[in-house]
Amino acid sequence: MANKIQALVVDDEPLARAELARLLKNHKEVEICAEAENIFEAQQQIQTYAPQVIFLDIEMPGGTGLELAEQLGGDIPIVFCTAYNEFAVDAFSLNAVDYLLKPVQATRLERAVSKLAPLLAEQTNTTLDDDFKLMVKMGETMRIIQLREIIRFESVGNHAAIYTQHGKAYLHSSLSKIEARLKEDVYLRASRSDIIRLDAITEMEETINYGLMAVLSNGAEVEISRRQASKLKKQMSFVL
Repeated sequence: MANKIQALVVDDEPLARAELARLLKNHKEVEICAEAENIFEAQQQIQTYAPQVIFLDIEMPGGTGLELAEQLGGDIPIVFCTAYNEFAVDAFSLNAVDYLLKPVQATRLERAVSKLAPLLAEQTNTTLDDDFKLMVKMGETMRIIQLREIIRFESVGNHAAIYTQHGKAYLHSSLSKIEARLKEDVYLRASRSDIIRLDAITEMEETINYGLMAVLSNGAEVEISRRQASKLKKQMSFVL
């Protein structure tokens, strides 16, 4: 729903997920958009649903929640939920919003949820116009470009590669922070790793996963996740 904080719950125990979902029903500002039972499934759900916060268990088969947090690089706020308090130091070193011990207590969950809205509000900035100027380094040359010249932002570690007709450059910023400054009717968060300019799309094909494969004006192919493909189809009023 609009204006609700979209949450992903990641825990290998179904009962733990169900209990957290029950407790979160008392917080109308939060909506669970997806669940996952391991970090591999969580990665898929993140790409599909782009949650604003993750309630994350630590000890899980196939990989720990700390590993997932490291992979995300601070892009998404995390509330760790675990039975083991010895992980607390590691969790906060990964910029966790909070650390809840199981069984999760309603009062502690309330305190954690109260931190989310202000945190997310801080991430919301005024969107930029197409004539906004950036100074970037391309090769050995510094160049001033306008935002309208960037046809794609690609996540590269804790940085973002930008693609223009002049070539490729890098910004010292995460994709999530960049997305917050872009207009939704001009740029699309195609997936966890890509943002593309809509008027740079020259062709599109539907993929076997019901997403889209977009060909950009520079010839690059960028996959659009199923969820974002559905959003794009509605936005552009067409059905494939």
